[in-house]
Formats: sequence, C-alpha cells, structure tokens
Amino acid sequence: MQLVVARIGRAHGIKGEVTVEVRTDEPELRLGPGAVLATEPASAGPLTIESGRVHSGRLLLRFDGVRDRDAAEALRNTLLIAEVDPEELPEDPEEFYDHQLIDLDVVTVDGTEVGRISEISHLPYQDLLVVKRPDGGEALIPFVSEVVPEIDLEAQRAVIDPPPGLLDEAEAEIAGSRKGETEGDRRGAAADSGETTGDDRKGDTAGGREDEPS
Repeated sequence: MQLVVARIGRAHGIKGEVTVEVRTDEPELRLGPGAVLATEPASAGPLTIESGRVHSGRLLLRFDGVRDRDAAEALRNTLLIAEVDPEELPEDPEEFYDHQLIDLDVVTVDGTEVGRISEISHLPYQDLLVVKRPDGGEALIPFVSEVVPEIDLEAQRAVIDPPPGLLDEAEAEIAGSRKGETEGDRRGAAADSGETTGDDRKGDTAGGREDEPS
C-alpha cells in the first residue's frame, strides 16, 4: 500500500536541501537516509534520501542528484510516498494509519448513527475525521481522544463523544444560551456572597490521537 509521508516545501540554502511538511508519526523510519520514495507527480521521482536534519524546528532533506537551489525548488509541492505493508500497524496503539480509519462506521457513545469516515484531513494544528452523514452532508470530527474515545478496528467502528454543536448547530445555540444563564446565576450568587467566580485551573489537555499519513 502506498501512503503519503511528506510534502516537499521550499528550497533551503543553495546546496539542494528542501523543507518538508511531515505527514507521518515515524519520520525516522519513513524519511531516513537511504529511503527510496515514490512521488506525486510520478515524473519527479523516485527520490532517494541522502541526508536529513532538523533546522529551526523543520525537517530538511537532501536527495541524491539534487545539488542546487533550482533543482530543489523544482520539487516544491511534490508528495513523497512510501510503500507500506497493509497489515503493518503503528507501534503506538493510540495511532492509526489513514487506511485503517477510512470507511469505519461512526456512532456516538449512546449508539446513535453518525455516518462513515470518508477521509482524514491533516491540518497543521490537528487531524480531522471527515464523516459522510446519512443525509448526504459532512461532519468534521477532531481526531483527539476527548472527542473520539474509542476506535474498534475489529468491529469497524469509531465511537465519538461530540460536544454540543459539533454535529448540530442548533445544539450549540441552546448550549450557549444555557451557559449564559448559568454564568449569570453564578455571578449573582458570587456577588451576594462576596466570592469570586474566577477559576485559576487550566483545563486538562486530552492526548491527541496522532494519525499517520494519508
């Protein structure tokens, strides 16, 4: 199976290095020296990684035969594609390859049918499950453990616990109205008692479900 593991960005320096947008949680395995990668468009490859290093938080790669800035810039926006055994699983049990998630049925924690995963959208700040709804619409589900507490590959099912408004905008409006009323009551109670309503606690951060390349 072919999986996208990175997208080539702009050239870096004058000796053929390029920045890359990593789309795998195992860059040391997929993007290490000696790795031979197919490309999209196919005419740009295959490319063999000669060396790699991290600079200012970005991964830089140099490919065999790419020796100057012009050659590196010509590769901009090229997708790097690795051949992966379809039976292979990520080392972390909380991580999943895109092909494992596509076509999973999505239900809420109370068993309500939501739809089926059609795509994984990899954004800079998080991954989203693109879910096709029975009515033909789409839902975008943040792929974090707080919202997606369970992935059952054997049952081919993803269980979600959506906050109000994620699936239904009307729910968000109702929840917002209730929240405003509740906060108003709390402010009134605090004023009467002389207490403050400020909460210095920081919210817990849910462990993100890292999704591998699409």
